[in-house]
Parts: sequence; structure tokens; C-alpha cells
Amino acid sequence: MTFKAPDSLAEQIAHHLAERIIRGDLKPGERIQEQKVTLALNVSRGSVREALLILERRHLIAILPRRGAHVTELTAHKVQSLCTLMSELYILLGNAVAQRWREQADLAPFLQLQQRLTASFEREDIRTFVEDSFNVMRAAFPFADNPYLQETVENLQPAMSRAYYLALERRKAEMSEYLNLFAQLLGAVVARDLPLIRTVLASYAQRSCDSVLSALAVG
Repeated sequence: MTFKAPDSLAEQIAHHLAERIIRGDLKPGERIQEQKVTLALNVSRGSVREALLILERRHLIAILPRRGAHVTELTAHKVQSLCTLMSELYILLGNAVAQRWREQADLAPFLQLQQRLTASFEREDIRTFVEDSFNVMRAAFPFADNPYLQETVENLQPAMSRAYYLALERRKAEMSEYLNLFAQLLGAVVARDLPLIRTVLASYAQRSCDSVLSALAVG
């Protein structure tokens, strides 16, 4: 595998391993050995070690004394805790867009993402669909203009992707529900209706949480 700029080598390695964890190629509890990753990717052990620290910060692995790095378990408590926090972050971002958009061109990135999500749904492309659902939040970052909020979302995004991927893999109907919700959300943003934004996003977060918990129970 060949890694290229602009991301640092450690970030690229972390992204590669994160994708494997999100897809379930690396299972909960599975050990990630520095030496094996170093040889498989033809990179330095120092870069792998740094990548593992990034993954730990993003809640995908745990690094334990004398046991090394292991993929974290996806438990019901973790899912519920994550969904509760992400719900409030979604609402903060949605409110920021509603309060600060000024002209139709400001909403163009969200309309483009809506088209891409629809195309991914029609292709049943789960991976791209999940990625673009988080790109919706990234499109809202400039409106919020809050580096701490952005850093928090970026660090939690891989853990949420892992949970969403599990649910969508088992229930493709969730993709259709998300598209309907996104349409409602855009309407609320255009109307600058903050109470409706909270209602729509809180409902979405709860439905998503229930879906992931159901998938966990089956798995």
C-alpha cells in the first residue's frame, strides 16, 4: 500500500486501520501488533506507534500495559453514551447553520451532499453514504466557527462511523430514513426554526441509537 501527502504518515496509517475496524475486518478485542502493521504497510514502527495513539484518542482501540493495542468493544452503554453526546453536537451545528446562512449559495454544499447521499442510496453504497453523512457536519463547521467543537466531532466521527456502519449493513432501510430526515432538517434550517431542528435531530439520534443497539443484539 502506498501513502501520499497531504496527511501525515501516521494519520494515513490511522485512517487505514480505522477503516478496517469500521468495516469489521478487525474484530472487537483483536490485537493490533506494531510489527505486523509495520511489515504489511512498509512503514516505520514509530509511525505505526503514533497511528495507534491517534486511534486510541478516537476510541477505536485501547492500549494497555503489557497487552498492547486491542480493538475496543462496541457495547450498548458505549453506543448510548456516544449517541447522547453526538445528538447535542448535531444540534449545535444545525443551529449554527440556521442562524448564520445569508444567501442561497451558503446552502449549496448541503444540497450537493443531499444529491450524493441519494446517489449512494440508489447504489446501496453504504461506505460512501456513511462518509457523506459525516461530511454534512463538516460542511457546517464554517458556520459554527468553533475549533473545539470541530476537534470533538472529528475525534468522535470514527467511533460513530463504526456504529452506523454496523446498523446500515444490517438494515439498508435506515439509509432511506436518513434521507427523509435530512430533507426535514434542510427545511428547518432554511426556516431558521431552531425548535424544529432540535426535534428532528434528537429524533434521528434516538432512532439511530436504537438501530445500532438492535444490530448489536443480533450480532
